[in-house]
Amino acid sequence: MTTQTITVTHQDGITRIALNRPEVRNALNSTMRAELTETLRNLPQDTRCVVLTGTGQAFCSGQDLGDATAGLDVERILREEYEPMLAAITEAPVPVIAAVNGIAAGAGANLALAADVVIATESAVFVQAFSRIGLIPDAGGTFIIPRSVGNARAMGMMLFSEPVPARQAADWGMIWEAVPDAEFEARVTARATTLAQGATQAFLATREAIARSSSHDLSEQLALEARLQGQMAATSDFMEGVSAFMQKRPAKFTGR
Repeated sequence: MTTQTITVTHQDGITRIALNRPEVRNALNSTMRAELTETLRNLPQDTRCVVLTGTGQAFCSGQDLGDATAGLDVERILREEYEPMLAAITEAPVPVIAAVNGIAAGAGANLALAADVVIATESAVFVQAFSRIGLIPDAGGTFIIPRSVGNARAMGMMLFSEPVPARQAADWGMIWEAVPDAEFEARVTARATTLAQGATQAFLATREAIARSSSHDLSEQLALEARLQGQMAATSDFMEGVSAFMQKRPAKFTGR
């Protein structure tokens, strides 16, 4: 697939997708949304982990306001372009890491937060800047952020549009970790390698269990855990994991 707004590389089971419009801080336009969605839906067969990052000094500055006109059909764009893009992340057949290398603003922040794991440079910031232009947070922000940091912090972040530094985002539980800029690439590669060499089906079942937990009572969640665990116990990776444990050696998972 030839792309105009993203770059895609693949090595050792890791597919790395970089938003590639650095001249506008990787702002999202229609082409980028389509290319990102299509790429995530058609990953190389041997992909075991996806890393989503930005080119240049920013991760993503959000919606490209250069596309905006008085007649822009915002609702259609959100339903027909943003929803499929976000679903391609949350329903990806492998774990997705958002490697936030710089500012993540508006829909760009929420794009990152839709990933399974978010790792950011300490110099990165997360901004819900929608109120500055008279809009509400979209691209899943009003769903994802209150569930990770609580309503009080989500409201303050969204109403005041104040940047949240990556270290603070990690302390709040909004992201997994913030790392020194000089260590960022090595840390992301190490984390991606761990996932690419891990028990993929168990990772995906864990994603499902966590995603559904907020709408379940304890009894329903226990039933879901039992069903998913039964499925995991039938995988080749479970058998390999047990064998490796008994033999006191590292497991060699295949993702099946």
